[in-house]
Amino acid sequence: MTKKILLIATLVFTLDQISKAVINITMSVGTSICVIPDFFYLTYYQNSGAAWGILKSKQLFLSIISIIMLIIIYHYMYSFKRNKRNTLAFGLLIGGILGNLLDRLIFGYVKDFLHFYIFDYSFPIFNISDIAIVIGIFLIIIAVLKGEEVNGRNKSNKRRTSG
Repeated sequence: MTKKILLIATLVFTLDQISKAVINITMSVGTSICVIPDFFYLTYYQNSGAAWGILKSKQLFLSIISIIMLIIIYHYMYSFKRNKRNTLAFGLLIGGILGNLLDRLIFGYVKDFLHFYIFDYSFPIFNISDIAIVIGIFLIIIAVLKGEEVNGRNKSNKRRTSG
């Protein structure tokens, strides 16, 4: 793992854990603080499932999936072209997955607190790790679409030979 990926992962993990600790200390579960009326609230929620509450109370399964994903990410990150976007993507993914995995292993749930209402829709509550994971996945999708996932070489730069 490159030092930059490790640095990004460490920063994401640290920011996630500090933000969760602050929420845990300053708020009670289920309470909400209005930041921007009808749009953004800090709402402390203990999520025993995954996104949108799926797989509720399946912490062992979700923890195993997280560990498998970390292994897969570690294995495949070296087959991607080395550039700033891919470095950021893998750092975000690793830091985000570790942040939520630690919560699951220690508490049996993930601490979520960022709550948005978009056009009267109460978007599922999430945390810093979730943001990092979503952005990391989005950046990896861009890399795959650009053909950067083949042994560090961009497919579009390969010479084509006619037969």
